[in-house]
Amino acid sequence: MFARTERLLLRPGWAEDAPALHKAIADERIVRNLASAPWPYTLADAEAFLATEREPQATGLLIFRRTADAPELVGCAGFGRRPSGAVEFGYWIARRHWGKGYATEAGKALVANARHSLRIGKLTASHFLDNPASGRVLEKIGFRPTGIVAPRFSAGRQAEAPCRLFELDLQAGEAAAAPAPEPVAAMMAA
Repeated sequence: MFARTERLLLRPGWAEDAPALHKAIADERIVRNLASAPWPYTLADAEAFLATEREPQATGLLIFRRTADAPELVGCAGFGRRPSGAVEFGYWIARRHWGKGYATEAGKALVANARHSLRIGKLTASHFLDNPASGRVLEKIGFRPTGIVAPRFSAGRQAEAPCRLFELDLQAGEAAAAPAPEPVAAMMAA
């Protein structure tokens, strides 16, 4: 899957992206807010992430800021399959790019893909309570709090921490107004 927005390009990661991915995510303030990324995050972790086979409904896309020159890696977003079978949305943005709206822009593109191309009916998401900015991003994308706070393990923290749960019913049209993705967004990896 690929997606293009006004400022961003979202695409699968390739092996040659490992150094840029490592550089962007190897920050304890980022990793501690993720469930599955370990701390410290090594180049080998980036290489393993990029080598992981994924099904279309459990994809991780690198987020690149489009520039006049080579695109710049600013983060990652995608969908993962929870043990319950639910499809979960997650993302991270490199710290030097916080506050620029990239997470919201990328999230809206992925939600549009989930609805129009992947035909996913419902998405879940969560954020650790000590990261309320992530909850604000989820709400801008269209997610609604479920009212549930539950413990969740963070590999970066090596501990459980309380997490606020969100959901987005794509069939009910709850998503924030997002246009159908550009034709490139509907391309699926074979």
